[in-house]
Amino acid sequence: MTDYNKYKAEGMERLQMYGKAIGIIVMIGLLFYKSIVAILLFLPFSVWLVKYQEKQRMKDRKWEFNQQFKQGLLAISSSLNAGYSVENAFGEAVKDLELVYEEKTDIMMEFRWMEQQISLNKTVEEVLADLAERTRIEDVENFAEIFRTAKRTGGDIIKIIQQTGKNIGERIEIQREVETVIAEKKLESNIMAMVPLGMIGYMWLTSPGFLEPLYHNLFGTVLMTGILLAYLGAYWMMQKIMDLRL
Repeated sequence: MTDYNKYKAEGMERLQMYGKAIGIIVMIGLLFYKSIVAILLFLPFSVWLVKYQEKQRMKDRKWEFNQQFKQGLLAISSSLNAGYSVENAFGEAVKDLELVYEEKTDIMMEFRWMEQQISLNKTVEEVLADLAERTRIEDVENFAEIFRTAKRTGGDIIKIIQQTGKNIGERIEIQREVETVIAEKKLESNIMAMVPLGMIGYMWLTSPGFLEPLYHNLFGTVLMTGILLAYLGAYWMMQKIMDLRL
């Protein structure tokens, strides 16, 4: 099954990622060095840029799955309240989730797989532990551990599932509220990230000779490299500050 801690873009998605990465490299090579050689030297970094995009997609996927998992717990809780056993509740939960999600959605595939594994005499604790290992999402890991403990000690499974679903929902809502509050700051940070590039591009267009002494000589290359590194460092810090995902 899927390892949610890895993301491998394929086909058209991968081509789009490389297109974006190469576009960034070409822009940097032209603006900071005005050199085809610089572009060629930076091209290998396109691999890293693609990996960075894949990492962001991985985070988005885990964030989405965490929200879907909350709905899955609610569906299981509903099945348990209807009198189904814990083992059969997963199969019934799939029927409820079909009304909300498409067939290829991660939560649908995971619940179908868990239903299949349980039918092959694997315990619910085992399939949940496997899911927690593959996702490494805090809420999923906590639920798997709490469920295992409750099953061994005879705890109220229905209440535990309901409370866990409620806790996940509260965390998601808090995170959404925080993201809403800082949405303006995110926009500002993105604009600020484009300002240095825009200034260089503007001087290129309005005063082509102004920046010429900074190109094709050792002093200019060193200076522009220092500016580029400072710019990339500032951009990295802004992204880390604004990154509130799981």
